[in-house]
Order: sequence, then C-alpha cells, then structure tokens
Amino acid sequence: MERIEQGIARLSVRSNFWHRVCSLIWLPYAFRSGIRMKRLDDQTFAAELPFRRFNRNWYNAMAGAALLGNAEIAGGMYIFGLCGGDYTIVCKELTYKFLRPCFGPALYKVTQAENLQALIAGGTEFNVTVDMDVMQQAILPAKAAALAKDKKRSLVARLAAKDRRVGRVTATFHVTPQVHQKAKRGSTRQVG
Repeated sequence: MERIEQGIARLSVRSNFWHRVCSLIWLPYAFRSGIRMKRLDDQTFAAELPFRRFNRNWYNAMAGAALLGNAEIAGGMYIFGLCGGDYTIVCKELTYKFLRPCFGPALYKVTQAENLQALIAGGTEFNVTVDMDVMQQAILPAKAAALAKDKKRSLVARLAAKDRRVGRVTATFHVTPQVHQKAKRGSTRQVG
C-alpha cells in the first residue's frame, strides 16, 4: 500500500494531467476551481487560477475564499514538487492580505523564504515558510494591450492591459519525511 501511495504522489507532480487526475479524487475543490501549476524558472513557481463561475462571487469578482483556499494548494504543491512523494506536507498557518478585488484570472507567484534544499538534506521534519504574490493577469490580448498603452484610452482598458497585485500570502508548512512517520508508528506499536 505504501509503495502505491508513493508512486501516486510522484505521479501527481510529474505533469498537469496527473495533477488534475489526482485532484479529482483527493482534492475535489482544487479540481473544480481549475488551478494549474507551472514552473517559470529554477527559482519561480506559479499557479494559475482561472476566472470561472465556480471561483467568482455574486458581484462578479474572484471570490476571497477561492483566492485563499487555492493559496494553500499553490504553496503546498510548490513544496511537494521540490520534496517529492517521500514527504507529508501540512499547512500550519496561512495569512492572506487582500489588497484589491480580482476581476480576471489569478496567478500565484511563489518564492521561498527559506533555503528548502538545505532543510530537505537534513532528513528530519521541519517547518518552511513561503511567500506568494497573487496577481490578476492581464485580460486584454497583446495587440489590444499595445493600444491600451495609448494615453487616450480609458482607465479601465489601461488597467486590463497589465498584471495587478491583488493580494499577498504567507504560508507556513510542516514537512515530515514518511520514513520518520513510519518510525514513530513502529515505536508506538511496541509500547502499546
């Protein structure tokens, strides 16, 4: 059973297709929201939350609960992608600061606040903090964005032509190697 669980965990970070299949089963909210993960470069990871009816509130902006709930998923998937399937990751604390309403697709840009590779190399359980900027993606195509840069265009057209920060997230995760958990389970069985 443990081998199957580790295989599925490794498979879920391999591609967006397998991430979607696994989230359909174990994270139905993430599946319905449509969040997609992508690595921009070696240091930057991003998750895109589409502007769907499921994610919007009654005044046609991105719902705060959708932004907050998917922040945990984006941060956790970033850490899971670096650690791999041999670790269990649990969110301990999540702080979201709303800056302005989001009227388009949201992009979570994750940067790590600590040296995660050094913590993984230690081989023990640890806490790690990640910071995320939540950006509203530009909703105008490139050609229309070039026209919107013209000063004669409306303010709405100019704002829709560029990314805007809509929130900031700080998340603390507790990361435990599964080997450590097995050792704890074995010691409690011997005592009991």
